Amino acid sequence: MKTLSTEIVIPATPAAVWQILMDHAAYPEWNPFVKKITGQPQVGQTIQICVQPAGQKPMEFQPKVLVNLPEKEFRWLGHLWVKGLFDGEHFFQLEPVGEGHTHLVHGEKFTGLFSSLIVKMIGADTLKSFQAMNQALNDRVKSQVG
Repeated sequence: MKTLSTEIVIPATPAAVWQILMDHAAYPEWNPFVKKITGQPQVGQTIQICVQPAGQKPMEFQPKVLVNLPEKEFRWLGHLWVKGLFDGEHFFQLEPVGEGHTHLVHGEKFTGLFSSLIVKMIGADTLKSFQAMNQALNDRVKSQVG
């Protein structure tokens, strides 16, 4: 198992950050990493996701939503090729900090037979992509709330 994780503090409440994070229809307007999410983001449902990590071609997945706790956490589990070869549990965790700020932890836990090898190949670009999304989310929230 290998986890890649990033963090950012956004100067807005968890409610404001959550509203932007869960407005999947608007992702093409601002999100440099997750290009598209369609489907119902309810626990147990399968959603369709298109991601484009830095320096790579777009990839499409059909992960299953594991957690959708408003203003706290959104998490899904996807598989590349066949379950058990390279699985990714992607997560966004929000926690209030200080007066009107949100600590966002954005990452992915990789498991499966080829997880170590693939993470070595894509890990640096994936972290850059998470950080780029975090900054874009921060900018979007500030432009919408500010």
